[in-house]
Formats: sequence, C-alpha cells, structure tokens
Amino acid sequence: MKNLLSMEHLTNDEIIAILDRAAQFEAGEVTTLQRSYHIANLFFEPSTRTKTSFEMAERNLGCTVIPFDAGFSSALKGETMYDTVKTLEMIGLDAVVIRAKEDEYYNELLEGIHVAIINAGDGAGQHPSQSLLDLYTIKKEFGSFEGLTITIAGDISHSRVAKSNAIALERLGASVHYLCPPEWAGNFTAHHNWDDLIEESDVIMLLRVQHERHKVNKDFSKEGYHEQYGLTLAREKQMKDGAIIMHPAPINRGVEIDTTLVECERSRIFEQVQNGVYVRMAIVETLLKGRE
Repeated sequence: MKNLLSMEHLTNDEIIAILDRAAQFEAGEVTTLQRSYHIANLFFEPSTRTKTSFEMAERNLGCTVIPFDAGFSSALKGETMYDTVKTLEMIGLDAVVIRAKEDEYYNELLEGIHVAIINAGDGAGQHPSQSLLDLYTIKKEFGSFEGLTITIAGDISHSRVAKSNAIALERLGASVHYLCPPEWAGNFTAHHNWDDLIEESDVIMLLRVQHERHKVNKDFSKEGYHEQYGLTLAREKQMKDGAIIMHPAPINRGVEIDTTLVECERSRIFEQVQNGVYVRMAIVETLLKGRE
C-alpha cells in the first residue's frame, strides 16, 4: 500500500490488517519503524479531531511533524496542490496528510509525487481514516461485521464518511441502511422515516448536517430536523439491547442527536476519537514501513 486515498482501494485483508495493528497499539505495543520520518499535515478545510489525531499518531510513532498552515501557505498565491506537495517532497518529507475541498484532489498527485499520501477528506468524496476508525470501533464492540445491521442517518449525499463506510461495511458482511430527507440521498437508496430501523439496528451512525456544502439549504428548523430524522430520547428507548450510537463529529447537539445521549451508556462517540489515534498510527506505520 503506497497511499491511502479511498476505501475502494483497500482489500478486505488490508482493512483487517490495519484494524489488527491498531488493536496492538491500543494494547501498548510500540512501532517497529526503523527511523524517524518527516510528515506534514496539509489541512485546507477546518478540522479538530482528524488533524490533531494524526499529529498525535505521528508523534507516537516517533515521526517529526513539520508544521504547515494552509492559511499562510503559497496556496493563497495560487500555487497548485501538486507544486505544494512536490516542494515538500524536495525539502525532505516522507509523507503528507491532506484534507481539501475538491473531490479526488489526489488524482493530480499520482504522477510525479513520491511521498506517501494519506487522504484526510476530499470534498464530499472519501474519508478513509475515519471509516477505518469507525470499523475499529464496531469490531471492538461486536467482534466482526458479518450479520450486523447498521443504519447511517443524516446528510448522506454530502458525507464522505457515509460513502467510505458504505463501501467497507457492505464488503465486510454488514447490512447497511440509510436514512435522510429525500433530497439528501444522492446516489443512495434511502429510507425517509425510522419505521423499523431503530429496533433492528446494531449500530446507529449519525451524520452532521453539512450546511456549508448545500447549494440550497433545506428549510429545516433545528427542532424540525431532530424530530423527523434525529436520534431523540424516545427513539433511543426503542433501540435493541446492546446496540450502540456513533457519530464522526463535530456534533450539532439537539439536531442529529439529543444532547443527553452524546455521552450515554450506548454512545461510542468519544471512544471513536480515542480509537482514531490507534488507527491512524496503524495507517501511518503501514505506509512508511512499505518504504523501508
């Protein structure tokens, strides 16, 4: 594995290997990297969890993290993504983690760039490291994916999390359902009310309403969306025994989920954040070891 760009590019064996390595890191194992590598995190969109999680993972692996501030970079002067990454490569970096507004921005980097590229989110496209940490969270809970019923609810068409997880979960044997307003389904076949989903699901995965990606905003009040499509207190009481709640965050409290459920017994929302460090350690180590 030279780069991590999309869940479509990973085999099931590669996915399981990353999850297994993350479990070893969580158990206290240390990296076997032969030297300290240089990495930069290029975030052209806002991020709290993903950016700091990668930085922590890189430092845990003994890497040197080279600061990069997109708001003060030559990208503001019109420099292309290719030229930015090529510059960092020639300075001596070994890998870059990139989040960008453009779908599949990485296509222009596949010829002529030799550093490892990790896609930390491309527009409304893919978010493979988030998908892998979601998979890790589910695997820790249930042991496997075969036979699980998972409902992904929210802004489906704009969600790179939904698209990445849809690919992986279905390939690994889970049954995946989608719930959203009709105009937010995109290419997905989606339910538009909860019906029996709430009682059947082993995992309820909620998604943030991405107002910034809507050309025409759906005229939902906060309360209106919550009552129709959110995880309310009443719906949580209908969930099956052992079912869990997930959300990639950031959370619109009181919109996708009642605020009192964010840290309830079923919730794995903040555990997902913690799991993200171990998974990203496994991702970075896997790519760098492939270059040794």
